[in-house]
Amino acid sequence: MTKFWSGYIILLSLVTLGLIVWLAFATRKGQRPDQTEETMGHSFDGIEEYDNPLPRWWFVLFMATIVFGVVYLILYPGLGRMPGLLNWSQVGQYEQEVARAEQQFAPIFARYTNLSVEEVARDPEALRIGQRLFATNCSVCHGSDARGAFGFPNLTDNDWLWGGSPEQIRTSLVQGRQAAMPAWLAVIGEEGVRNTAGFVRYLSGIETPNVDIEAGRQVFQTNCVACHGPEGKGNPMLGAPDLTNDIWLYGSSMLQIQHTLRYGRNGHMPAQAHLGDDKIHMLTAYVYSLSQEEGQVVETGAHRSND
Repeated sequence: MTKFWSGYIILLSLVTLGLIVWLAFATRKGQRPDQTEETMGHSFDGIEEYDNPLPRWWFVLFMATIVFGVVYLILYPGLGRMPGLLNWSQVGQYEQEVARAEQQFAPIFARYTNLSVEEVARDPEALRIGQRLFATNCSVCHGSDARGAFGFPNLTDNDWLWGGSPEQIRTSLVQGRQAAMPAWLAVIGEEGVRNTAGFVRYLSGIETPNVDIEAGRQVFQTNCVACHGPEGKGNPMLGAPDLTNDIWLYGSSMLQIQHTLRYGRNGHMPAQAHLGDDKIHMLTAYVYSLSQEEGQVVETGAHRSND
């Protein structure tokens, strides 16, 4: 805030307070000192307003609010850039609360710092802490049960875009991930989009009528193998999904797959490094534990699909 606008706000606030006080006392002087039966000369639905002074308690209470406001503006920020005598700020209070929380919970996190992710993932108390961290920082995208949603990966199965080892999960949390599925419409045309979509469904065992699978295979081998591999098994180094396991992040219908091919996909996993090493360690262990506990879901077909 510039000095001009700071001064403008200060002047406007003080003048307004002064006018309110003046108006309160000026109108009080003009009021009758005693109760009267005279009315203001107007009525509404038969209700008339007497021309009587405000009750003393009401006037005193109103002036008390003015005094409170003046004291508040002296102690706290409210007049332009003036910080107030207490030098309070919401940022400072937040930082104090965070520091107090860090001091309180640091010994709890410290118990697990020197343990491996696999060891932490087997500790019930550590998993409870990790679950609360996940609910606070991750559930808005992946869901409270970590089973994801359209465009957000399911973290409870064994299908990983960027790898499911403790090191790979930690890297995802610390650095974030940026998908880069390019748009192919300008390269392969509408017919190529349709045939390739049919071939991608074929890789997962889904039949698609009226599609030239061999033509789609040729387009795939020419344009897609660099990321997804010659067999469509994907590449965790690039975040390229396995196209053969019938697990779909954006859906398996022809319309959904063609949309992906036409316009590309650019999912973004934000970095969480601001949480600090201790919390990242606990979150890594919790996310790692989810797929370990439910590793059988891939075999039983109980994984989430966006079909």
